[in-house]
Amino acid sequence: MTTTTRAASKKEEDPSSAAPASEAKPGSKHKTEDEEVVKPPSPKKAKQEDENQNLDTEQVKEETKDEEKKQENGAPEDQTTKQEPPIKEPKDSAVEPQAHKDTPASILEKGIIYFFYRGRVNTDSPSSINDIARAFILLRPIAHDAKLSSGPIGDAGNSRLLLVPKKTLPRSGRDRWISFVEKSHASFAQLRDDFLASAEYTTKTAGDRHTPAATPVGEGVYALTSTGRQSHLVYVLTLPGELGEVQEGMGLKARGSFIVSTKNPEYGGPGPKGAEYPKELLEEFRSLRWSPTQPKHLDYVHTQILMVGESSGTEKALSPQKEDQEEGKAEPEEEIEELEEEDIKRMEGLSEDDSGRVFADLQVHAEDYPKLRTTF
Repeated sequence: MTTTTRAASKKEEDPSSAAPASEAKPGSKHKTEDEEVVKPPSPKKAKQEDENQNLDTEQVKEETKDEEKKQENGAPEDQTTKQEPPIKEPKDSAVEPQAHKDTPASILEKGIIYFFYRGRVNTDSPSSINDIARAFILLRPIAHDAKLSSGPIGDAGNSRLLLVPKKTLPRSGRDRWISFVEKSHASFAQLRDDFLASAEYTTKTAGDRHTPAATPVGEGVYALTSTGRQSHLVYVLTLPGELGEVQEGMGLKARGSFIVSTKNPEYGGPGPKGAEYPKELLEEFRSLRWSPTQPKHLDYVHTQILMVGESSGTEKALSPQKEDQEEGKAEPEEEIEELEEEDIKRMEGLSEDDSGRVFADLQVHAEDYPKLRTTF
């Protein structure tokens, strides 16, 4: 793949040149186009997780329609915010801060994204999408002005784990899933012990039960962007080089985006107890039930995020904003493409296969965990 620069135009590629999934290198051309308790150490938690899975989709749709009407008159037009405190990177990190001085303000946050699924209880090797219990999104933010060099991303202790209590990710505007921040400010050691690993437990009715380890299905780069009244979670996959039936079945694309909104925790609803926000953050919601997602919302466990699929792709989410254009900033599309190119080169040097690359990045031994799956 030809390296993309901020001044270079996007080049067309021949889809027929894609390598087989088993041979494809990270970044090669992609071919692109419902729940069970997963880790319940106690009956109480099992009940809570069942409630998460059975969220009333129609209720969510009605709530969000009402909020959209309110936001037409009440929501601020510009959701770009002041930058978060600087991220303290470890010495061996591939992240180089202060390298991109013209990153647009419409990119609220950027970083590395990983997608995982967990199989149903006692199902280590799912044979179809129906054997998947739920999906997970792992975000590892980097500094707003940073670039990626060679080597593992490094553990800055700032990872967030989002639980999507569905087998698939939202594909279009008809799909409106509620996801939850399950972990924030997480270290790789915490993720290894509390998320990636399998678990055994016993219930009075079913006896011994086995929760499968988390299985990776994709890695890439992401940006949380603002287009005024909406926020978007945009991603571009680096791994796998070619999407397979697992990725397509789960709704993953080579390039994808979701409209993301944060629920005001003062409003009740299904699922776990809402996040405990400080007073000043609560006040920013005013009387609205939902607000465009900001990076700081993701720093609180139990934050509820509404994810709405965008079947049109990333064009809207990465559209240039007037303020950035006036200040001569890079276009969001250029920024995410450059980050993608940097990640492609970085991941190629971590291991000989996709699974090794993902787990080397997360500082665990690949042989201890399921391989990255493209087929059932």
